[in-house]
Amino acid sequence: MKHFIIITNRPKDPDLEITRRVQELLKLRQASCSVYADEIPKEEWKRILLREGDRTDAILVLGGDGTMLRAARDTADSQIPMLGINLGTLGYLTEVEKNGMEDAIDRLVAGSYQVEDRMMLCGQIYRQGRMEEENSALNDITITRCGHLRMLYFQIYVNGKLLKEYHADGIIIATPTGSTGYNMSAGGPLVEPGAQMILLTPVCPHTLQTRSIVLRAADEIIIRIIGKETGIEACFDGARNVELAPLDEVRVTKSIKTTSIIKISEAGFLDVLHRKMSD
Repeated sequence: MKHFIIITNRPKDPDLEITRRVQELLKLRQASCSVYADEIPKEEWKRILLREGDRTDAILVLGGDGTMLRAARDTADSQIPMLGINLGTLGYLTEVEKNGMEDAIDRLVAGSYQVEDRMMLCGQIYRQGRMEEENSALNDITITRCGHLRMLYFQIYVNGKLLKEYHADGIIIATPTGSTGYNMSAGGPLVEPGAQMILLTPVCPHTLQTRSIVLRAADEIIIRIIGKETGIEACFDGARNVELAPLDEVRVTKSIKTTSIIKISEAGFLDVLHRKMSD
């Protein structure tokens, strides 16, 4: 019997009406499932995946892109593929709309789908030469101000060489998957999500040169805070925020982890992009 884990964004399905519908569709196809509709700490997810991981064929994520990012972060070590069912708005990461759930579950149970492995980023925070924290991100790592309106002053190094100094509101380091997120809003390029590259997009830089920079996935990026301002933070996929101090460094590389995304539809990235941008 096939087994699935369902992760639901409870505020988007408060009465669990859609979640129960997915459960019924799976049961009718002789598949079992476990439902997690309330936020669960990452340490608890480790125990859940240790208990259920070996028998789980896929994770169904009911919500929007934010729910997918959280699920990717919580379950990254398991390598279980995820299928997103969109209960949000744009939903670039979520593959299935509500009106397509039944067909998608038919394909899922039958094994009629493809899996895309998406690159992730590894971000390390260094203070006085010592690593303070390490986190992963599927979409992006951003360095921005918090609190008072003031610009940041930072340097960007690529593979040990100074690339540029910026006065700006921040910097976005994005994966191809994250190119349709904050990177897009800041004027960065849109990239096919299966590509292997890292995007650097400044946020409101105080310069006439505002272009994004596209780097190889193998490159190491270091952002060094050189101003004296406080109230700066590094944010991982819009969820985990780490306060930075002057002279702190954020080192970003391609992660050894990947996120496996299930593709049910035969529509390519450009087809999805056209549809989403026309909505």
